[in-house]
Order: sequence, then structure tokens, then C-alpha cells
Amino acid sequence: MHPKIGSVGWFDLTVPDAVNVRSFYEAVVGWKTQAIEMEGYSDFCMHPPGADQPVAGICHARGPNADLPPSWLIYITVEDIARSVEACRNAGGQVLREPREMGGAQIAVIQDPAGAVCALYQPPGEACVTEA
Repeated sequence: MHPKIGSVGWFDLTVPDAVNVRSFYEAVVGWKTQAIEMEGYSDFCMHPPGADQPVAGICHARGPNADLPPSWLIYITVEDIARSVEACRNAGGQVLREPREMGGAQIAVIQDPAGAVCALYQPPGEACVTEA
């Protein structure tokens, strides 16, 4: 099941050395690691103890993430990413990364008028939940 429209569905942390930071969160909060092969290196999905589903990603600042500063990035689920990107611009925000496909979904990175950064996530297909 996909997250509901407007909900935070994922968190990514992008850092220069994801291996050491991954180990930090394993020790501090007990997350377990699943390596995700990228192009010549691995990023990591982080699972709570005993959980089948990951709750966050820890990524190297390489490839498409090379220009991201070390920070947690939340992904907010939207129904129509093109409409949300247009609304961002119309409301005084900036689009830092135009929508792109990732695993069948669409993602974009935006900045609000106060300077805070988040990602927008449109699940693949018509699977969004719009009501509780």
C-alpha cells in the first residue's frame, strides 16, 4: 500500500561517507542495513529491528545526490507531481530538481519560500490514497 496523499512516506540522509554514517545509526538506534547497489557503490535501506520494511535510506553524496548537503530529506506523497511543482513555483518556492522517474514513481526536490528543502513523491500508477 502506498502512503496517503500529503503524508511523509520516506526519509533519506545523503552524506559523503554513507558507510560510516550507516554504522552510526546501526549502533545508536538499532537499525539493520540492506545494501542497495548503485553504479559502483552501495547506498543503504535502513530497517528497524525485526522489520521487513525499511524506514529510511542512507545515501552517498555521489551520482544524482552529489550536490545535496548532509541533511535528512523527507519525501511527501503527492497525487500529481507536475501540478505540485507548478504550485510550488506559483507559491514562491523553487524547484531544485525537476520531476524524474525513480523505480516507477516520480520524484522532485523543492525549496519553500523560507529555504527549507523537501522531496515530492508521486507513487507509480493510480495507487495514491486520497481519503482516510
